[in-house]
Amino acid sequence: MCDLRSVQVNTATPYEVTIAPGLLADCGPRLRALMPPCHMAVITDSTVAPLYLETVQKSLAAAGFSVSSHVFPAGERSKNFSTLAGILEFLAERRLTRTDCVAALGGGVTGDMAGFAAAVYLRGIRCVQLPTTLLSAVDSSVGGKTAIDLTAGKNLAGAFLQPAAVLCDTNCLASLPADAFADGAAEAVKTGILCDESLFALFEDGTLAAEPGTVIARCVAYKAGVVERDEKEQGERKLLNLGHTIGHAIEKCSGYAVPHGHAVAAGLAVTARAAEALGWTEEPIAGRIAACLAQNGLPTGANFSSEDLAEAASADKKRAGGDITLVVPKRIGLCELKKIPVSELLPVIRAGLEG
Repeated sequence: MCDLRSVQVNTATPYEVTIAPGLLADCGPRLRALMPPCHMAVITDSTVAPLYLETVQKSLAAAGFSVSSHVFPAGERSKNFSTLAGILEFLAERRLTRTDCVAALGGGVTGDMAGFAAAVYLRGIRCVQLPTTLLSAVDSSVGGKTAIDLTAGKNLAGAFLQPAAVLCDTNCLASLPADAFADGAAEAVKTGILCDESLFALFEDGTLAAEPGTVIARCVAYKAGVVERDEKEQGERKLLNLGHTIGHAIEKCSGYAVPHGHAVAAGLAVTARAAEALGWTEEPIAGRIAACLAQNGLPTGANFSSEDLAEAASADKKRAGGDITLVVPKRIGLCELKKIPVSELLPVIRAGLEG
């Protein structure tokens, strides 16, 4: 494949992220090169199944895998214990063993659900990620974080499980509605803010839409480096939560009607405005970040009160005792972790909404 790109992720269990068109139709032989024939349980959702499940099943079966599939209702509202239990019961009914494998076919919710199920079934079996959205390609399929939502908040129960492989078929992006593509753009823009000017500029000049494979590879390479240095999120990896504290609060306040990427985009804009207003930045960046988000079809504000958002954010998993850690952009390419008392969250959010 002339457009093939690959990124090696050197975690405790190393794996490769492969990015190219046509990978779903070729997933069987590619995974067969990594593992002997086994039972491959494909987990996907009701949106992705009609589009890609048959292609994946045929490729896997032709490569010698025994294949079964489980489909759950699409959407963030399915990211819960009930859906997880359904997947685990399915794996048990199909009698998967520790030599078998789960394949997560879909976006971020599917990757989280299937990955979490693989992490806890039989205390851990292999999982491969087959991302079909821009969001899962640039971010959630890489790094091994899996989780479900609880009533109290987003991603509050989960486990780390690095995938055995990630196969990102860029042809899948053509099937995404504009809003879904924009959803992934938010995580990509976030990576650009963290990484450097050259990556951030790709979201200002239209490269993301014109050459998504190039941008995905750049984002994955940056995240791979962070994950290699801090696999279990003890320090540097917390920076990848830029925009997420307020973003998760927006999701919760909306009853998860606001998609993850759109919520993160609003969180990025609100955080940048707050940081600038409070003198935490080295240069004016809030306007530039907001303009970049808007150019990529993303929101730059939230239709919730600062009080409601602060209350929702106070349950964020990044809270430790009476403190919460915010990721603050100082300039493009430089962010820092800033621990503040939870009591100061309200004025910070207020400054970001009013800026």
